[in-house]
Amino acid sequence: MEHLTSYDLLVTNARLVTPEGVRTGALAVAGGRIARILSADAPLPAATRTLDAAGRYVLPGVIDSHVHFRTPGLTHKETWHHGSRAAAAGGVTTVIDMPNTEPPLHSLELAYAKAEMISGQSLVDYRFHFGVREDTVDVLRDLTPRVATSVKVFMTGHHTAPSVIRDPAVLDRIFAVAAERDLRLVLHAEDDGVFSLLDTHRPAPDSYGAYEPHRPRSGGIVAVAKVIDLVRRHGTAAHVLHVSSAEESDMLSAAGAAGLPVTYETTPHHLSFTASDTRRLGARIRLSPAIREERDQECLWRAVVSDQITTLGSDHAPHTPQEKVRPAPDAPPGLPGVQELLTAVFTGLVRRFPHVPLDDHMMLLSRLCAARPAALFGLDERKGALTEGRDADFVVFDPSANWLMSSREAHTKNTWSAYEGWTFTGHVDLTVRRGAVIWDSHDFGDPDGQWLDARPLRLHTARPATV
Repeated sequence: MEHLTSYDLLVTNARLVTPEGVRTGALAVAGGRIARILSADAPLPAATRTLDAAGRYVLPGVIDSHVHFRTPGLTHKETWHHGSRAAAAGGVTTVIDMPNTEPPLHSLELAYAKAEMISGQSLVDYRFHFGVREDTVDVLRDLTPRVATSVKVFMTGHHTAPSVIRDPAVLDRIFAVAAERDLRLVLHAEDDGVFSLLDTHRPAPDSYGAYEPHRPRSGGIVAVAKVIDLVRRHGTAAHVLHVSSAEESDMLSAAGAAGLPVTYETTPHHLSFTASDTRRLGARIRLSPAIREERDQECLWRAVVSDQITTLGSDHAPHTPQEKVRPAPDAPPGLPGVQELLTAVFTGLVRRFPHVPLDDHMMLLSRLCAARPAALFGLDERKGALTEGRDADFVVFDPSANWLMSSREAHTKNTWSAYEGWTFTGHVDLTVRRGAVIWDSHDFGDPDGQWLDARPLRLHTARPATV
C-alpha cells in the first residue's frame, strides 16, 4: 500500500506474528487495512491514535469457522449480539456460522434474509456455511461465493440437527455436485446407521457418564472411512469437523498425506476435557461427537503440534442452563466456546509443551486459527494474516497473564462456561476488526460487522491445507 504521512492507528512495541515469523516492530493502519509493517528501528509515522503493545504479541484476528449463533429461531440459546461480543472478547474477528437454525439455511433467499437480520447486530465479520437436506441437493448448483463456498453435511443428528443425510446415494450425489461446483463440504462425520443399530441393542444413557459409550467412537470411524472413500472417488474437498478420536485423526492425517483434499478440525473442548471429566461436570461438557478418552486427547494434541490438524474451531453451540440440567437422556449436546478458543488452546500448549519457545506457539496458533481457515473458505485475499493490504484484524495478546474464568467473564447470552473455575494462561487485551477496536478488556466497540464476500475456491488448483 502507499506509504502515507499519517495513519488512522499505529500499534508500537509489538511482537508481530507475521507469515514470515515473529518480529518486533510496529503496525500502521489506514482505511481499515494494514498499511505498513515497520521494523523495530524504523522511524514511527504520525497517527490519529497510537497503541503501545508493551512487548505483547499481536496475532492476526482469529477466524472461528465453526459457530452456532442460533439465528434465526433459536435465539433463547444465543444471539448475534451476545455471540459476537463473546467472540470479540476471545480475539475472534470473523466467524462462519452453521446452518442448523429454525428454519435451516437451505435456500439462497434465506441466506440473504439471515444477513439482513444480523446487520447492525454483529461486532465481528461473518460468513455462512450452507445447509443441505436430501431433497435440496440441486440447490447447491446455484450457490455462488457471495452466499457460501462451503456446505455443511450432517451424517447423524441430535437435538438441533434434524437434517441428516442417511441415504448413501444422496450422500454420493452431494459429493459429486460439490466437486463439480468447487464447494468445500464441512462434515459432522458420525454414522447414523451405526448409532441407530446400537440404539436397538441398548437403552438410552441413564447417567451423564454413560453418554460417551452411547455415542461411541465407532460412529466416527465408520463415517470418516466413508468420507475418505467418497473423496477418493469424486475429488471433493472435505473438511471433517470436531474430530474426537485417535482413529479418526490417524485416518484423516494419512489421507491428507496421501494427497487427498481432506482436512480436519478439532475443538478446544476435545483438547481440554476427557470422558472422566463427565463424572464431575455432567452435561456441561456433553458434546456431539462425545468427549473421548485420555489417549484420544493425547493423539489430538500430537496432531495439533505436528501440524496435521488443519484448523481449530470452537463449535460454539450454547444451550440454556435449564436445558443442560435435564435428565441424562434429554440433556442436549453443545456448549459455548468462541470466547475460550484462543486462550484455552494457548493454555494447553504452554502447559503441555513448556520448553517450546513462545514464538513457535504463536506461529502455530496463527496458522490454525487464522491463515488456514481463511484459505479453506476463500477469505485469504482479505483475512488471516498480518500482511500489508489485508484487513486490519488483529489481537493484542498477553502470554504471561494468568486469570480465572468465571461466569462474570462470559459474554455469551446465557453467561456460563464449561471452563468455569479454570486458571487460564494468556489473555486477549485488545481485539481490532478492520482497524476498529471492538474489545479493550472492558468495553465493546460498534456492531458494524459485515457479511463478507469470498473468492471462488478454485479447488482444482488450490491446496489450502498446505498453508
